[in-house]
Amino acid sequence: MKLIVLHSIIILCCFSIYSQKDSLNIGDYYADDQLYLSVHYSQLSEQPSTISKSNFSYSLSTGFIKDIILNKDGTLAIGLGIGYGYDYFSHELKVDEFNDETLFSTASDLINNKFKVHNLEFPLEFRWRTSTAKKYSFWRIYTGLKLLYNLSNKFDYTTSNSNEISYKNVNSFNNLQYGLTFSAGYDEFNINIFYGLTPIFKDASINGETINTKVLKFGLIFYLL
Repeated sequence: MKLIVLHSIIILCCFSIYSQKDSLNIGDYYADDQLYLSVHYSQLSEQPSTISKSNFSYSLSTGFIKDIILNKDGTLAIGLGIGYGYDYFSHELKVDEFNDETLFSTASDLINNKFKVHNLEFPLEFRWRTSTAKKYSFWRIYTGLKLLYNLSNKFDYTTSNSNEISYKNVNSFNNLQYGLTFSAGYDEFNINIFYGLTPIFKDASINGETINTKVLKFGLIFYLL
């Protein structure tokens, strides 16, 4: 299923980019339709008080954004997109599932504790840039929202006696999430921040404390014609 979705995105991106290049010579209006690729250092924020930190974690994403022009010069636009995202987290929250119930505890006695997430991404951006129909290197500031729909999630840990435990698509995982995005930079190289507004778990608690863990990402995003 994930391969079918990814292949469909790539075909749509290639077709849209080809169409864009044919349209850049028509009048002053132009579209800045783009592929995007991003790499982020990721952290889990607003963790429960018994969880001290998340270890080195990262995220990768790719997709396509369609430009909707708001002015004749093309310096203002709305961007609508679709993409695929992969998240890898090394963390201290232990996740177990028994009889369709997700249980949480502190992972202080574990050797490895991680989870992996595959998402469909739907970015919505307000876009300002200094580009023209003939100028491909320019300054930009893009800000907006990104909606995430979970395709799959998997939680793994290794106990102190080397037992490997794995749970896939746990019931408490929040399959629909969203957050704020901000990108700024010049040409292809841009800083990018994602600040999650929804918890990654629903109806979850540890030792009576509600789990409001959210995702925070900061890194680089590349916009490619």
